[in-house]
Amino acid sequence: MPNIKSAIKRVKTSNERNAHNATIKSSMRTAIKKVDALVLNNDAENAKAALVEANKRIDKAAQSGLVHKNAAARYKSRLAKSVNGLSA
Repeated sequence: MPNIKSAIKRVKTSNERNAHNATIKSSMRTAIKKVDALVLNNDAENAKAALVEANKRIDKAAQSGLVHKNAAARYKSRLAKSVNGLSA
């Protein structure tokens, strides 16, 4: 544990940001899993609605730098491809 006041604050802030980032990343992953589950069940209507939510979560994670923008685009592309495959 640090002794200097600024270092103590830095540790505290770092832990708070880490927890915040973990919740955003976790919600993104959960949204992706929800879309995948709906695609497996061939539920096209709910999958499209879940895709919109998943895209929002992915964009939010990419905007804050938790996920690289190209990785976010890849996630969105793969999800869209799987959902569009249901209706075709």
